[in-house]
Order: sequence, then structure tokens, then C-alpha cells
Amino acid sequence: MPPPADIVKVAIEWPGAFPKLMEIDQKKPLSAIIKEVCEGWNLPNPETYALQNADSTNFYITEKNRNNIKNGSILRLTTSAAQMAQQLHERIQSSSMDMKLDALKDLANSSRDITFAQEFINLDGISLLTQMVESGTERYQKLQKIMKPCFGDLLSFTLTAFVELMDHGIVSWDTFSVAFIKKIASYVCKSAMDTAVLQRSLAILESMVLNSQDLYQKVAQEITIGQLIPHLQGTDQDIQTYTIAVINALFLKAPEEKRQEMAHILAQKQLRSIILSNVIRSNKPINDEMAHQLYVLQVLTFNLLEDRMMTKMDPQDQAQRDIIFELRRIAFDVECESNNSGSIEKRKSMYTRDYKKLGFINHVNPAVDFTQIPPGMLALDNMLYFARHHQDAYIRIVLENSSREDKHECPFGRSSIELTKMLCEILKVGELPSENCHDFHPMFFTHDRSFEEFFCICIQLLNKTWKEMRATSEDFNKVMQVVKEQITRALTIKPNSLDQFKSRLQNLSYTEILKLRQSERMNQEDFQSRPILELREKIQPEIMELIKQQRLNRLCEGTCFRKISSRRRQDKFWYCRLSPNHKVLHYGDLEESPQGEVPHDSLQDKLPVADIKAVVTGKDCPHMKEKGALKQNKEVLELAFSVLYESDEYLNFIAPDKHEYCVWTDGLNALLGKEMTSEFTRSDMDTLLNMEMKLRLLDLENIQIPEVPPPIPKEPSNYDFVYDCN
Repeated sequence: MPPPADIVKVAIEWPGAFPKLMEIDQKKPLSAIIKEVCEGWNLPNPETYALQNADSTNFYITEKNRNNIKNGSILRLTTSAAQMAQQLHERIQSSSMDMKLDALKDLANSSRDITFAQEFINLDGISLLTQMVESGTERYQKLQKIMKPCFGDLLSFTLTAFVELMDHGIVSWDTFSVAFIKKIASYVCKSAMDTAVLQRSLAILESMVLNSQDLYQKVAQEITIGQLIPHLQGTDQDIQTYTIAVINALFLKAPEEKRQEMAHILAQKQLRSIILSNVIRSNKPINDEMAHQLYVLQVLTFNLLEDRMMTKMDPQDQAQRDIIFELRRIAFDVECESNNSGSIEKRKSMYTRDYKKLGFINHVNPAVDFTQIPPGMLALDNMLYFARHHQDAYIRIVLENSSREDKHECPFGRSSIELTKMLCEILKVGELPSENCHDFHPMFFTHDRSFEEFFCICIQLLNKTWKEMRATSEDFNKVMQVVKEQITRALTIKPNSLDQFKSRLQNLSYTEILKLRQSERMNQEDFQSRPILELREKIQPEIMELIKQQRLNRLCEGTCFRKISSRRRQDKFWYCRLSPNHKVLHYGDLEESPQGEVPHDSLQDKLPVADIKAVVTGKDCPHMKEKGALKQNKEVLELAFSVLYESDEYLNFIAPDKHEYCVWTDGLNALLGKEMTSEFTRSDMDTLLNMEMKLRLLDLENIQIPEVPPPIPKEPSNYDFVYDCN
């Protein structure tokens, strides 16, 4: 007979004693279990003891997380979190350097546990650590010459403990003094500093900037880009990663009017070339966190273009009109005529003719073409850059097209405007960086004006593709679609330089794109004959039922969801799963991300499926309406959904990724008898349907399927061909 579900068999260790095997009744209070364990070893004062996991985490067992204990777990009887916090609070104030060092090392390890962290913070432990950093380190610095390793370790463990405690989100970052910020900044500014101390200091500065606008101002006054640059020229990738993270944080939190100024400083300090030579082209492979920080820097750099992208041209602004005159001058090698040269009508006619050759939609006043946003003035900036820095290519394109028939010319002005808009869409200019993306492109770090150079390559590609397609003005949108496909395909291989990108585009001619499209179509085997369509229609309900069962099975397995806050690092979790009979949603809070499934009985809260009224997503979710900061994050919006039950009650979710979002919204809709409409359902349907079709048509490969049944042949005149086996 199996043991009751509430009974868990575990081993409990105690230093100097043989481990005790016992059964824990999960219905009994934890204090009663600890008392029973203490009595078994004759230990007095059981209230001063606690149980913790005997693994690498050493996390305390509490009433909240006790349901995570599995059969066969090894636990340890140890000093309670409150006692441990009190002891370490006293030990780190010891006058003995060795005792202080050991205490700080223990504190750094213990602070990862939120149960201990809460107790230590209740003793005003954060203030004690900040005081030690502000004033205590001066005393240690006197010992630095004779005890340099000891000093580095003392400071390293102090800052590590501080970072771990702050990561729990219990204490606000706004509570720290200017003296503390100055001290942390001083460690970053020193040329020779212990690696661990430097890494923790950079992490603290990043968190300060990201979590408090007030602290951003103070940190920005203490740290300059010039002081951060040397850390990028070293060989430690972790230090380089944290340094770029601090630069990104300062960039992200800077007021809009200061971002351009900061970008100018970054250019002056040659940040791009330093990152290129010391990070991207170093011998070490780039890890995920570094790739993410490079991606964030790339996004923030391109977002500087948003202002120009969203600025309309003022047709009456003479300075802006002069840029268009400059484009005309470079293309046709004409000087601006004086007001007296020829009649006004003659000059207007000449301008109109030239603006038509330049490919503007409005030949009379081309300034009107740049009133569309996006791309606004950014398109004009790109055109001028191309005309000045790639003058021969610019003149060739304009003159080539002006000599063609009207219907076959590739309009340079219109093409440049649409291409700029397309490039902004591809690079997602104006969007906030994603939390989990690592999609940086090395080639954008090879040039100070990478976007403009990117445009120059692509506008020449567009002209080449136009000629290859023998396009007319009616084919403009088709050409733009092909060009977009060429660019996105070339970007997928992540070229290391703009020249590599250009070479890749040379190989992706229009003919090659047609071949790739044809090959993909053949692989899809999307036959359109009537019998095939009928077979697909017949199979489809079976496949949909299979997908539905898979979604419900995944809901039964459950998912761990994060509790989203404004902090960059989140470590609070909750779990939700569907009961095997599909009638109840079980959910509840967790101390940490679980390894494997969480049992139903450990999830305290329940929601009957029969009580669910609706499932809402995105901006319609109440937790998206409440959190103003989250509303701005498109990534979070796309992962949010809520379950409405009773009258105005909601169960709010933010999925860990797009796949889990689709699984849960599909599964919940299936429970409510509604259609599953996610993109993953469409993708699964296509994949499974195509596989099933291929299996069923396996014997008909390379045989053309007729639209109608073949006619029955006439009866033969004799049957002499029949062989008689007898």
C-alpha cells in the first residue's frame, strides 16, 4: 500500500551525528517537526533551529516552500535564520580581520536565501554594510600594502553580500547616500582594482541607475564614459560585460535631450572601435550575457534615429529646402542660378524636370515627400549622406534612371523614402530593447555611421534588383518586397562586416530569390488539386483535436510564471497547472524556480474551470492597465493574458516566452470551447498536416494526381493473355 500523499520520507543531517531517516507529515507544523528532530538528538531550545536543503543552495525550509520537499530529499538541521543573521551581524563587526573575513564570506553565501536575507535586513544589516563600505574601508586601506589579498577579499565579500541582499527587492535603492555612491564609483575609477570588487561595483552601479531616476543623476555625476573605457580594453569578459551594461543603463535612463550628447561623447571616446577590437574580434567566444548587452547597445544607438524618423519636413524651411537643392546640384553638376538668370517660369520648369529625374513624387515641391512619418527627415539625411560620401554611385543611379523610359525608371527619391522606412522596421528603430534577445549584428560596430552605410548598400541593391526584374512603376511594391527578402536573408548569417553583407547581397540576386522561393514551395508540397484539398479538409479536424489534447496535457504539466516587477532581476515565482480531469486550475507562490513538476497538493489556491468567464490578452489585461511602465514594453504586452472569473476577479499571467503564451491561451480557449487562434496553432497545424499528407501520399510520389477519375477502359476482344495456373 503506497504511503499517504502528505508523508515525505527524508534524511536529516546534523554535524557529528549519523543522519536520521524519518517521515515528515506535511500536515504538521514545521516547528513541531523541528522539535521532534531536536528531541531525537537531545538538543535544547528547538526554536533556535531550522531545516535547510543539504545541497548547493542551502536554502531554508519554510512553511511557504516546504511542499517542494520530495521523497529521498536530504535536509540539514541548522541554526535558525534569525539566529544565523544575529550571529553574522555581530561577527562582521569583529576587530579580528580573519574572523571578519570568514563572517563576510558566510554572509555572501547565506544572502542568496530570501528567508535569511529578510532576517538580516530586519537587523538593519544593509545599513551596516553600507557604513562599512563608506567608512570602514579607509581603515582597511591602511593594511592594503601589507595585506592586499585580505583587503580585496574583505571588500569583495562585503559587496557580494550587498548585491545578493538587494536582489531580493526588499529594500528600495533610493535609500542610499551620496557617500556610498561615491565610494562605489571610486572602485570603478581606480586603474588597479581587485577583479571581484570591480565586477560587484559595476553591478551595483547598473542596478542603481536602472532602479532609480534620482540615483541615475548621482551616478552620472560620479562616473564618466572615459573612466569606463579602460575596463573594456582588458581581457576579462565578465568585466567587459558589466561595463557595457553600465553604459547601456546610463544611455537608457538619460533624458532624451542628453542622449545625443552622450552618443557624441561615446563617438569621441571611440567606444565602437574599442568594443569591436577588444570584444567582438577577440579570441574568446561571446557569451549570452555579452551578446545581450551588445544587442541593447545596438538598439539604443539606432533609437537615436527616432527623432529624425518622426520629424516631418517643413516645406517652408529654407535650410531644409537647401538640402534638396544640394541633391540636385551633385546629381546634375549645376550651380544654383542667381535670381536674375532667366525667367521665374523657366527656372521652375527646370527644377521640376530635375526633381522628376531625381524620382520625387511631388515634382513641383519635393519637400512634401518628406512630410510622411516615418521615415520623415531621416530619409533626406540618408539621401544626402549617399550623395556626398558615395558620389559616383549616386550620380550613376540618378543618370541611369533619368535616361530610361518613364515607366522603367527606378525613382531614386521615392525608393529612398520607402527603403529608409523599411530599414527602420527591420532594425525596429524606436522600440525598447527586449529582455531576452541576443540578436546583435557585428557589422554595425564596424563603422561610425553604420545605419547610413547600411542604407547606401541597400539603395544600390534596390536599383540592381529593379533592373534584374525589368520593373515598371506598377511593380514598385513587388520590388520592395524582394529587396526586403534579400536584406533579411543576408542579415540572418550575421556578417562580420559591411563588405561581407554586400558580398552576400551580390549572391542573392533576383534569380536566386526566385530559386529559393521555388525550392521552399516544393518542400512545402502544397498541392492544389481538388482530391488533395479534399483529403486535407478531411484530416484537419483530427489534427486540430490532436493539438487540443497536446495543449491540455501541457496545462496539466503546469508552468512556472515570474512575478513581474520594475526590477531588472526578478526572482519571485508562482506555479499554475490544470488538474488531470480538466476541471480545476491549481496555483500558488513558490520561493524559487522549481526543478520539474510541482504537485497539485502543494498549490494552495484553486479556480474551477466552470467559473471562468473569459480569457483576455495584451492591453485588455488589468495588470497591463495598472502598470504604466509595463505598458511601454511591447515584449511584456505580447506575453500577458488574464483569466476572468466570477464578476470582476482576474487571475493575471505573464508567460515566460511566446511558446508558453500560445500554449496557455490555446489551452484555456479549448477549455472554454472556443477556437484556438495562436500563431503556434497555425504553425503546428501546417507542420502536422503536411507530415500526415506526405505519409498518406507516400506511394503517389512523382505521380500527377488527376482532377477526375480516369475512364474505365473498354473490355478486351479476347482473354488469351490470361495465364491458366492449372
